[in-house]
Amino acid sequence: MQENLTFIGGGNMAASLIGGLVAADHPAERIRVVEPDPARREALTSRFGVQCKAAASAALLDCDAAVLAVKPQVMQAVARALPAVPALVISIAAGIRSDALSAWLPAPAALVRCMPNTPSLIGAGATGLYAGDGVSEDQRALADAIMRTAGSTVWVEDEALLDSVTAVSGSGPAYFFRLYEAMQAQAETMGLPADTARALVLQTALGAARMALESGDDPATLRKNVTSPGGTTERALASFEQDSLEAVIGRGMQAARDRSISLSDELAGTSTQEGH
Repeated sequence: MQENLTFIGGGNMAASLIGGLVAADHPAERIRVVEPDPARREALTSRFGVQCKAAASAALLDCDAAVLAVKPQVMQAVARALPAVPALVISIAAGIRSDALSAWLPAPAALVRCMPNTPSLIGAGATGLYAGDGVSEDQRALADAIMRTAGSTVWVEDEALLDSVTAVSGSGPAYFFRLYEAMQAQAETMGLPADTARALVLQTALGAARMALESGDDPATLRKNVTSPGGTTERALASFEQDSLEAVIGRGMQAARDRSISLSDELAGTSTQEGH
């Protein structure tokens, strides 16, 4: 990949993507970053050898793709202030719908929306992507290649499904962290030292995830394979079912999806009012 790329925003997620690109042999001299914070500019240049500027310019935006990596709350101001727009704009800001972003940009552009998650910061993320009207196959491939430097990618053909992606993978890491937290607390209650409990819980989680990814079996089959009739696992799972675990998870994920929708409405509504 030899395309000229410009990142608008040089925060943690941008740094993760830039690091992945450089590690994948994308030339650092073909990556530019617009970042107002001097310390971040210095850190990015020192770490990756990329060119950093305090403000966007038409020259910086004369590129194959611009990645908008700023917080959703400032996206409108940032987008409206751009002096030019490249052919492809990739947004990794949660909750900013394509129609809102299109209205803020100073000129039409092909838009790709991305919903990464926090494990992307260590190259183990899952990102959902949506391509708007006018995105070519080459541009779609470019967006995919950029986001794959941070983990795996999936595409949805309906932008509204990004709210579901948010409920699954966007918020999903926190669900697992909460489960690990509960398991560790109970392990300590049952007498295990904290460091031992933590090591057992996290390695079990890692092993289970690897089995799910690498075995080719679906989760139900893997669960059945480890559940001996009359054994300890069967007893624990029966307790979970008695407490309606699936319903609890379902309600939580639905709440996350509903909040994703309402946050997008709030961002669009606030931005519309501010734009008048």
